[in-house]
Amino acid sequence: MPVLIALVALVIYFEVRSTVFLSADNVTNLFIQAIIYMFLGMAEVWLLLLGEIDLSLGWLAGLSGSIAAIYTNAEFHWPWWLAFVAALAACTAIGTLWGVIVVRLRLPSFIVTLAGSFIVEGVLLYILDHVFEGGGAPVQSAVLSDLTTGNLTPTWSWIFVIAVILASAGVMIVRERARREAGLLVAPLYRIFVKLGALAILGVAMALIFNTNRGSFITIEGMPFAVPLVFALLAIYSFVLARTKFGRYMYAIGGNTEAARRAGIPVNRYRIYAFMLGGFTSGIAGLFYVSRLGGYSSSSTDSTVVLYAVAAAVIGGTSLYGGRGKMTYAIVGGIILAVIENGLVLIQISTTMVYVVTGVVLLGAVTVDSLARRSQSLLK
Repeated sequence: MPVLIALVALVIYFEVRSTVFLSADNVTNLFIQAIIYMFLGMAEVWLLLLGEIDLSLGWLAGLSGSIAAIYTNAEFHWPWWLAFVAALAACTAIGTLWGVIVVRLRLPSFIVTLAGSFIVEGVLLYILDHVFEGGGAPVQSAVLSDLTTGNLTPTWSWIFVIAVILASAGVMIVRERARREAGLLVAPLYRIFVKLGALAILGVAMALIFNTNRGSFITIEGMPFAVPLVFALLAIYSFVLARTKFGRYMYAIGGNTEAARRAGIPVNRYRIYAFMLGGFTSGIAGLFYVSRLGGYSSSSTDSTVVLYAVAAAVIGGTSLYGGRGKMTYAIVGGIILAVIENGLVLIQISTTMVYVVTGVVLLGAVTVDSLARRSQSLLK
């Protein structure tokens, strides 16, 4: 709740200062900016749930984007799906490698992935400089470009919003009914209606904004493809964490590793799985990143993206100590990062302040997490 209150306060502040922050064009652009942070945040959540961390995810995203851009280029002319598979496979393999090193050699994940970030950065720059001799790898695939530039039709935008609302209502009702039948403690019924009402209001508002014409010379309207895609991955990951044995094991290991080991859970195997999923998800982030940039080159590399993965997850509410967090937290954290970046640019604050404000927000989130954990320990 404090995170959501902070998000609302930021939105109100930037709208008052700029008066165009909530315009259809800017809100759409803000969501596209947030996509990379959302995916990177979800990638980091897998690690943070176990009390681990991966500092190489930002560079893995760059590697994925460069591979997709290079192999869909006219020089290689691979089918888009094959280039996507190659990009995701490379990132998944590297993430798995970090996990194996951490587990087998019993090294801190912080050190392993910090070293890995330097390695991946060097490999990425070598590939870009030698394949295109310092030039860029432009996006040639229409599918890759459409990830952030393509839009649903207004009709399909409404269908998506209505489907999400109905699906959420169904999940909430089935979950509460199952808890009642099992004799478990359930929340008051009015809370379900409040949640669904808030979701419906937000969904309708977003559909109206996205379906507003954003073009000056041609008509541009509809929800960007990136929005349903990120929510599709969110739904899959959330289901895995909340409704499968795999997810329960992840929370158990993060909550108490030794207790999980004594309960018979293969802890080391699941730690490797977490690194593997982190690498895979960062690969998806890279596809959207290069789509937004329109290509990738040595001048496109941005070292700040590396830490935005951790920032998005932690600012959203995921604990650095393991055992507590959800994929939705990465979505909220990604939006907050994009709001800060977008809003400060609109009110013409220097770029350096973006880093200062982001750092302050991140420090505040970590402080709240630490204090909450300390208070829970005192209560026990």
